[in-house]
Amino acid sequence: MSATEVKDDRKYTKDHEWLSDDGKVGITAFAVDQLGDITLVDITVKPGDELKPGAAFGTIESVKTLSDLFAPVGGKVVAVNADLEDKPELVNDDCWGAGWMIQLEGAEGGDLMDPAAYGKHLEESDH
Repeated sequence: MSATEVKDDRKYTKDHEWLSDDGKVGITAFAVDQLGDITLVDITVKPGDELKPGAAFGTIESVKTLSDLFAPVGGKVVAVNADLEDKPELVNDDCWGAGWMIQLEGAEGGDLMDPAAYGKHLEESDH
């Protein structure tokens, strides 16, 4: 997995989170690369919770740091990836698939970039 990998079927935030068409939220390969080996994913929301764009929904801990996770858009939480509780390494192994974190319904708001804009953002970022 390349740190500059960008999937065409997602929208992105400047903070390296992604949103898929089905409302799933995760972090990008760039974020995983920056974090290193992930040791804990703590999702603090539950299905039924309403989130506003930019609201914290948990934390992610790695050997290097502890970071907050933010909702790229607002919406109702309809699912939480419970597998991450016992297997946080799923984010390292498959950040685009099995490592998703929450799923939102009625996604709205947020300052999202399309894949091309996110790719440009990565090029312009201080790696």
